[in-house]
Amino acid sequence: MTTSTPVPPTDGAVPPPVAPTGPTGPTGAPVSGARVALAIVALALGSFAIGTTEFVTMGLLPDIAEGIDESIPTTGHIITAYAVGVVVGAPLIVSLGARLPRRELAVGLMLAVALGSAATALASGYLPVMLARLVAGLPHGAYFGVASLIAASLVRPEAQGRAISGVMVGLSVGTVAGVPASTWLGQEVGWRSAYWMVVGVGVVAAVLVLLAVPHTPGDRTATVRRELTALRRPPVLFAFGTGMIGFGGIFAMYSYVAPLLTDETGLAESAVPAFLFVFGVGSVIGSWLAGMLADWNIGRTVVGGFVVSIVALALVVPLAGIPVAVGAIVFTVGMLGSVLAIALQVRLMRAAGDAQMLGAALNHSALNIANGLGAFLGAIVIDAGYGYRAPSVVGAGLAAAGLLVFLVSLAVQRRTASAASVPA
Repeated sequence: MTTSTPVPPTDGAVPPPVAPTGPTGPTGAPVSGARVALAIVALALGSFAIGTTEFVTMGLLPDIAEGIDESIPTTGHIITAYAVGVVVGAPLIVSLGARLPRRELAVGLMLAVALGSAATALASGYLPVMLARLVAGLPHGAYFGVASLIAASLVRPEAQGRAISGVMVGLSVGTVAGVPASTWLGQEVGWRSAYWMVVGVGVVAAVLVLLAVPHTPGDRTATVRRELTALRRPPVLFAFGTGMIGFGGIFAMYSYVAPLLTDETGLAESAVPAFLFVFGVGSVIGSWLAGMLADWNIGRTVVGGFVVSIVALALVVPLAGIPVAVGAIVFTVGMLGSVLAIALQVRLMRAAGDAQMLGAALNHSALNIANGLGAFLGAIVIDAGYGYRAPSVVGAGLAAAGLLVFLVSLAVQRRTASAASVPA
């Protein structure tokens, strides 16, 4: 694989991947448009399974807490455990698996997702459930890393943002369909049934990926050391830090959305799936917009997304008692969450150079650090007696901090570009 060091553009984007890709696919064999679309749909179904197993925990948090005989804030730590699994698993699995055929790696990771959900459904007690969520999180980021790389390799460079968003839309559909459906199932049949549903979806997704995705050999030149050198690149570190801090704002609110709706908005528990559906609709629309926005201008997309997120999260405090207003806020946060996640994923892949799969996986490590950070800080303010509106205030602060990190990264990038343009 050839490498180069192009001067970063000043519009906030980073250079596109230097490895040539296109509609002929990564192996050079012709790939029809229909085959590309089918492959992306199969990969997106895997994303759907991951989105469901990750986010259904938030919707069923009161039920799980009752089932394991713990308080809601303490049970919220199982969300943190899942996030830790993603953070640890993403760089480790991707670095060790870079030489493996990409399709087969994706299939193995999806089966691991199903296994982790089965372990959650079978676990009893606080510590076993927490350990099961840790295991379930391990393949999360690595799957998105390899799936994003497969999708990007099947299209032309100028369409890679849309291809990646096609895979990621499965995550959003998981929030709009999988999470409300599994939340309802968990409330009616028992919270464990929600995770058994994920097991079934994960197995089906693994089979479809095996049948629909073209075989792609692994990178025989890859080494763990080469993959991890991407962690020393400033654009990678800045993008990672932006997601790690800024995305915590969304999770600070969303982790406690169920008690927010019941205790602050005054709604019945049966209304929670409807609001999760609204969040999911926003997420799906955001995924659809994100591909086009990322292919247009990543920098402006990220800045705009954070600014609107800060406003939306801050409005939870005065408007939490109004169901329609809360619905609008939940929709907006869901939409911008997808836009930010996909834009940062494309940026990380482009900044990572030869280690594009690691770059994509690192985005999910960052987002799940944010997941754990938001849930953890939210639990602190709830335990301190500030109520279920307080996590959204924490969220607005985290989003503002993430925006600051990103603005600094743009300033450093422009300064680097200016220095590179000055004749020696």
